[in-house]
Amino acid sequence: MPKGETTIFVCQGTGCVSGGSTELYSLLEAELAGAGAGNVRLKRTGCHGFCQQGPVVVIGPERVFYVKVEPADAKEIVAAILAEEKPVQRLLYRDPVTGSIIPHYHDIPFYREQERVILRNCGNIDPEDVDDYLAAGGYRALTRALKEMTREEIIEEVKRSGLRGLGGAGFSAGRKWEACYRASGNEKFVICNGDEGDPGAFQDRSVMEGDPHSILEGMAIAGYAIGANKGYIYVRAEYPLAVHRLKTAVKQAGERGFLGRNILGSGFDFDIEIFQGAGAFVCGESTALVRSIEGYRGLPRPLPRPRTSEAGLWGKPTLLNNVKTLASVPHIILQGADWFAARGTERSKGTAVFSLTGKVVNCGLIEVPMGASLRKIIFEIGGGIQGNKTFKAVQTGGPSGGCLPAEMLDIPVDFDSLTSAGSIMGSGGMVILDENTCMVDLARYFLDFTQRESCGQCIPCRLGTRQMFTILDDITKGQGRPGDIELLVELGGIIARGSLCGLGKTVPNPVLTTIRYFRAEYEAHIYEHRCPAGVCQM
Repeated sequence: MPKGETTIFVCQGTGCVSGGSTELYSLLEAELAGAGAGNVRLKRTGCHGFCQQGPVVVIGPERVFYVKVEPADAKEIVAAILAEEKPVQRLLYRDPVTGSIIPHYHDIPFYREQERVILRNCGNIDPEDVDDYLAAGGYRALTRALKEMTREEIIEEVKRSGLRGLGGAGFSAGRKWEACYRASGNEKFVICNGDEGDPGAFQDRSVMEGDPHSILEGMAIAGYAIGANKGYIYVRAEYPLAVHRLKTAVKQAGERGFLGRNILGSGFDFDIEIFQGAGAFVCGESTALVRSIEGYRGLPRPLPRPRTSEAGLWGKPTLLNNVKTLASVPHIILQGADWFAARGTERSKGTAVFSLTGKVVNCGLIEVPMGASLRKIIFEIGGGIQGNKTFKAVQTGGPSGGCLPAEMLDIPVDFDSLTSAGSIMGSGGMVILDENTCMVDLARYFLDFTQRESCGQCIPCRLGTRQMFTILDDITKGQGRPGDIELLVELGGIIARGSLCGLGKTVPNPVLTTIRYFRAEYEAHIYEHRCPAGVCQM
């Protein structure tokens, strides 16, 4: 930033846009134009992460943090900048515990306790300006990959980094790349899975909206490494802002020579197409997603089936990675595998992005090193439980994840630890629950969602989820019967073992973990016709 220049960063992520930040941006623009303020730059950004405080405005270079800014505040903000006065006090962030004002972004506990790698550019660059991405080091990794590294070296770097798939499965990204590279065939594809369907999850959306070029750069590197010349970004149509910014980024990258023919004079050709899905939850499964792009109904392919790395899109070898996985790749290529692997745990490297929602004080989008404890995430970054109520559980991994109680607050958040506890990492959803939550009703809610989203192709998932939901529904209405708990456990095991795809195999998790850790609540509903949380109408 030039000396003496001030920048006004206005959040234009979906959350802030819904709160009026588009009008706010226009009014700030008009105020600056009217004042002839040539040394003040106005910049739209993606999500800053602290969604609960939106619309958010940050004033640089000091990074003064304004919260819950309304369009009517534009005049006062500009006047304070031009007069070089103190920041507008009433708009500054106030700590909800101490009540003290914390004026600067980097001093706020919500940000101070994070380590932002994937989210590094979100909130700092204009997602619709490729020059902003370039100024932040964008496309340097692609340049290095094409001009200084062989395909084998790129794949080995990704393998050494320990990067695992951040869409939920946690499979080694490097091994998947290697399998696709070694697969026979002259035509190969790269697919970015942006079909984020978990209730309350918005981490992939925020990256697509706030830093779309990082995804394109990761895809281009992946395409070069495995020998693919075409990529698809599969994003649900319910994300119109993400679709717009991805399309803008693809156009700009093509104009600058980072996509298209003979990229950077390397002889490598790579194009990306945006494909809008209809919003089916099951299309997050790889083979269902592939079928959807092919023009068919998104149904998982029957077993046995080859891996998509061997026979994916139109039967060709296909590399399919999540948004956050691909956005991590430029950092690995530019800064090295050892730099990336220095974060996280022995088996879960790097960082994880979570959408922190529910009964937590600080709702929003966060990024922490793999292995950070649930306690740190919920009570240090999240600020604890709203209304000074008692923490009861945290549900991780979306509707197919599990519910973990207070005695598990100190477990590290990584792929293996969460799986051992009966939950999953999933794509990064994290819902905080307090003492007023009925765990039986919560399990019923998630079963209602997943049984509606079942594609219906296999009997265990189609009928099993409906049976489990019916039992849970009866229990919450005071019509539960002795043996229902045991039946739910039995059905959960059958569904997990017999279902065709990952949706069915993980569907029972909310039920099985709430029984495992909160069995007494089920027993109170069935044997005492009483809801301990006072939620169910018995």
